[in-house]
Amino acid sequence: MSERATREETVNVVWSGNWVAERLGVALEGGDELGDLLGLALRRNPKRAHLLVSNVLGKHVPQLPSVVHGAGYELGERVRALLGPQEARRAVVLGYAETATGLGHAVADGLRDAPYLHSTRRPVAGVAPAGGFEESHSHATSHLLLPEDRDLLAGGGPASTLVLVDDEFSTGNTVLNTVRALHALHPRERYVIVALVDMRSPADRDRLTAFAAEIGARVDLVTRAAGTVALPDGVLERGQALVAEQEARTPASAPPSVPVPAHVTRLALDWPAGVPDGGRHGFTPDHRTALEAALPAMAERIAAALDAGAPGRDDDHGQSAHGDRDRIPAGEHDRDRSPARGQGQDRVGGQDRVRDKDQGRVRAPRRVLVLGFEELMYAPLRLGTALEELLGARAEVRYSTTTRSPVLAVDDPGYAIRTRLVFPAHDDPADGPGDRYAYNVAGAGFDAVVAVVDSTADTPALHAPDGLLARLAEHTGQVLLAVVPSYTPTPVQEPAVLPEPLRGPDFSSYAPDEVGWLLQDLSDTELEAPTEEREEAIQSGGAHYAESLPVEYQPSPAYQALFTAALETSAARIARAVGTVTETVLAERGPRPVLVSLARAGTPVGVLMRRWARHRHGLDLPHYAISIVRGRGIDATALRWLAAHHDPADVVFVDGWTGKGAITRELAAAIEAFEASGGPAGFDPEIAVLADPGGCVRTYGTREDFLIPSACLNSTVSGLISRTVLRADLVGPDDFHGGKFYRELAASDVSNHFLDTVAARFDDVAAEVDDATKELLAADRAPTWEGWAAVERISEEYGIHDVNLVKPGVGETTRVLLRRVPWKILARRGAGPDLEHIRLLAEQRGVPVEEVDDLPYSCVGLIHPRFTRGATGADGRAVAGGSPVADGGEAVREA
Repeated sequence: MSERATREETVNVVWSGNWVAERLGVALEGGDELGDLLGLALRRNPKRAHLLVSNVLGKHVPQLPSVVHGAGYELGERVRALLGPQEARRAVVLGYAETATGLGHAVADGLRDAPYLHSTRRPVAGVAPAGGFEESHSHATSHLLLPEDRDLLAGGGPASTLVLVDDEFSTGNTVLNTVRALHALHPRERYVIVALVDMRSPADRDRLTAFAAEIGARVDLVTRAAGTVALPDGVLERGQALVAEQEARTPASAPPSVPVPAHVTRLALDWPAGVPDGGRHGFTPDHRTALEAALPAMAERIAAALDAGAPGRDDDHGQSAHGDRDRIPAGEHDRDRSPARGQGQDRVGGQDRVRDKDQGRVRAPRRVLVLGFEELMYAPLRLGTALEELLGARAEVRYSTTTRSPVLAVDDPGYAIRTRLVFPAHDDPADGPGDRYAYNVAGAGFDAVVAVVDSTADTPALHAPDGLLARLAEHTGQVLLAVVPSYTPTPVQEPAVLPEPLRGPDFSSYAPDEVGWLLQDLSDTELEAPTEEREEAIQSGGAHYAESLPVEYQPSPAYQALFTAALETSAARIARAVGTVTETVLAERGPRPVLVSLARAGTPVGVLMRRWARHRHGLDLPHYAISIVRGRGIDATALRWLAAHHDPADVVFVDGWTGKGAITRELAAAIEAFEASGGPAGFDPEIAVLADPGGCVRTYGTREDFLIPSACLNSTVSGLISRTVLRADLVGPDDFHGGKFYRELAASDVSNHFLDTVAARFDDVAAEVDDATKELLAADRAPTWEGWAAVERISEEYGIHDVNLVKPGVGETTRVLLRRVPWKILARRGAGPDLEHIRLLAEQRGVPVEEVDDLPYSCVGLIHPRFTRGATGADGRAVAGGSPVADGGEAVREA
């Protein structure tokens, strides 16, 4: 490595963690290098308020590209020395999204011959996950592994080494989750864990040692520095209060009312053909060779565009045309930025000055920021290193990236995040729209910014008046846009033979013509775990909810009586909603739609819709059940089966009810991704639901929020079928998602009793259905997304900061009380008999019910936001007494 690549700029006159340390008592304990490598900031996060801000990662603090790449490269060289050249060639390097995608790639560079893969939070059409894991403390927890070559993670077999790279170890949970998941798929004899800093407690270190012994593998650690974070009691609550106080004092800046003239120039990079934009689908040594050869020419194109578009300069005063050059950017507190000073350079006011030989004047070198985009860290980093090498003393090149992570900004020398730019997401993320951030860019005196995005993110939102490019133009005189083509993996070939649907009585207690299950039978596989264990694993990041099943307990006589009473009370109302939604579907999607229920809650509704069509119109509609998993998408194999047997345009997706609309969004994104991958086109992602209290769809039977009795029970009202299962070791790329048939619960099965009771009321409500259908067909039924807005508001007001823990509506609240660890119930003031069972269950569980106004739902269930086993109190530790709940959901023991 060159002297420039190894030079680091991490020595501050004022430590960029002082502000947090003084107010909260947070301290870094370890070697002196910790303070050079890390600063501190605060963020809104219910699990960890403080943020360790790296000075050499290139995420939040603009840094020399050579320093960022050199930090990872040096760690890679140490791993190579540890393993030896031969074993290093067989190793596979895995980096973590989003912060360590570039670091992991640089570590792979240091190993020289190792392929690289990073996890991702972006589902990609046509690439089935080869695995996944959870990150407990992150704002966005689910990680996917999407290698184009599914054998990549297997590497050279058990003797090969897996090198896992993250920017920091705080607890080690993410590493444990990853190794546990991947070791089950591809057992190995050796793992190497790499990070810039290791901040685990002694207990966390012992856990990793014990885990290594448990799986019988050697686990080595390679880190730059080590220490611990000292956190005083109550720091989380005091940190949240401090964040709220600061945000109230200095609200986030809004885009200007009149758009700033954006000096934006689109740059043709000529990215080398066949080279991926990063490691999302794998990056091989051959890719590395091709990229290295192309980097100098791409840097020359960037430099030429910078020169061609440079605004005027005031050389005498050392200012750019767009800002104050004397302001010291965050993280650069009067540090020596220059290389070894040579001929033609002076040091003036803490900055390098270059003499203009022709005019005899001294001018400041231009300051250029190469700004990457979320997971796209490596490509802009390498463009930055090449540009830095090319320009030398003519310009000072810095590198950082945008991020999904919301962090408080405080303009103080002792705080790591001095400024914050906020702009809308511009890559159409699968989890819906939201804000994105660029830190320490505003006011940092950059003369030019080179924004590097992949083509997936080059959308109208990027170029909008409030988009990233416009926000950058407010703070610099020149913006270049460099677009790296998003790598498209080779589509998976169609299997020769697709699986066939499962039908009763061999799979489910429904009659064979009622529904075909596009699932594979996992009835003989042990998948169940007690509710408390599942909740702890899900919230700690140890598992995705679809990787296991709750224990299916038989309902008690008392709870069976509750279900029977609810069914008797609501049967006519359900029949009316079934008839209305079916008639709407036949009018708008007829004459012979193919009903495809989203298993499991949608299946009873699909069967009832099929019965209505046969009863009123003599139609025998095909009906199937398909799996969709939040955060993982829809079953692509099942979609291919449907397209092979029916016209996709005839398919109508069916669900029971809407809450906040998460599945509605998930389905739309999944269908789009499926078609983009080359899957058969024509599927309409609109969902038809029995009840739409969230205002999320336009095809519904009612928008009332009332108890649908099928929400009271689990498999015993859904054909004795479990929730669907998606686990990489059980479900291959050409398999249907999994499910179980609980034959042993036949004595408690009320699936057909529920259907028969509702269907018996069809004639009674026929006239009402005709009137309601005419009214709906003439009405404006555009989704209002009122429910989503309410959930986001509740999440913030109650300090949860995770919409996945807010379950709106009677049905979802019932499920929270039966299947999860509830914290509290919000009930609309004056809500009537529909909430009697909610109050009963809440009393049995020892869960408070809080009456509130202005609630668009009858009630909302809040899952415990900081669950540890046995937790029921708001602090996540208190234990409430009470007896177990034996019901149609899960028995939960409070102890």
